[in-house]
Amino acid sequence: MKRLLLILLVLLLSLSAFAQQDYVPRYDVFTGFSYLNSPKLNLVGRGFNGEFGVNVNRWLALGADYSVFAGHSSLLPSELTPAIQTQLSGITLPPGYVLQVPYDSTTWTFSAGPQVNYRHFNKVTLWVRPALGIMHEGVTAKPADPIQTAIVAGLVPTGKKSDNVIFYGAGWGFDANASKHVALRVGFDFVHVNLFDGFLKEGRNSLRMSIGPTWRFGKNVE
Repeated sequence: MKRLLLILLVLLLSLSAFAQQDYVPRYDVFTGFSYLNSPKLNLVGRGFNGEFGVNVNRWLALGADYSVFAGHSSLLPSELTPAIQTQLSGITLPPGYVLQVPYDSTTWTFSAGPQVNYRHFNKVTLWVRPALGIMHEGVTAKPADPIQTAIVAGLVPTGKKSDNVIFYGAGWGFDANASKHVALRVGFDFVHVNLFDGFLKEGRNSLRMSIGPTWRFGKNVE
């Protein structure tokens, strides 16, 4: 997927006229499909991303970003804190039994801040931005056998756990300008987050990819 997007970007740049964009709208609205990957937990979420921006000038915009994802994975003892791993090590398991607990997750993010736009090419707008905001994650355990059920009852009696933390990182991407008012946006955000501190052994890095249409409107920014 990354290689395909890179090839697409190169082709777009090669086809772009070298004249700068003559119309920069005051407002920009994006909605699209989004994909959140946290490799350390083997957790993938799919969902929606929406953004709203105001172009302060031709290269600087201020905006807000919201996304929501649903996913599922399985939690392994090695992903828990050393104290919890020690607690679990005293449990006698059947020969060949691999301990893991399936779960469903719902994750949403909210961020706001600046974005720097590079408009040298007529058909493509390149952009970068810091990624700083709040991430919420809610997890519901889905034990599949009596052993998993007993472990969930001991560690998380309600079977549910949630947390809110600050995330930080960086974002980048491009808009393929179909017209003055419509573009196709492809964006990436790489962030670090430390959810469920005291339960999970360590924080994790996550990569969000979003793709969808962008609508531009308003007075031309001089």
